[in-house]
Amino acid sequence: MNGERPDAEEAEEIVRKARRKQAAQKHPQRSALYGLGMFGLVGWSVTVPVVLGVALGVWIDGRVQSHRSWTLILLLAGAALGCLNAWYWVQREGGDE
Repeated sequence: MNGERPDAEEAEEIVRKARRKQAAQKHPQRSALYGLGMFGLVGWSVTVPVVLGVALGVWIDGRVQSHRSWTLILLLAGAALGCLNAWYWVQREGGDE
């Protein structure tokens, strides 16, 4: 047969390659830059609520005399909110895997 394969084997290989290509398109490879971007997104999603909570707490503590530290309370609330926000983003981006 002059180095050629029978038609059935050739068709089988074409189908196998097409399935592999479709599977690769459904689950694209992500680059290192994607990972760095996700790392930055998660970092900022925690940092922003914490900083805003501290700023608001300092402002409240400066205006209101209280036996509570609003800075500490809002720092913890911002950290909790930021962690929930980060969890949301990680679940959203990694949910298809």
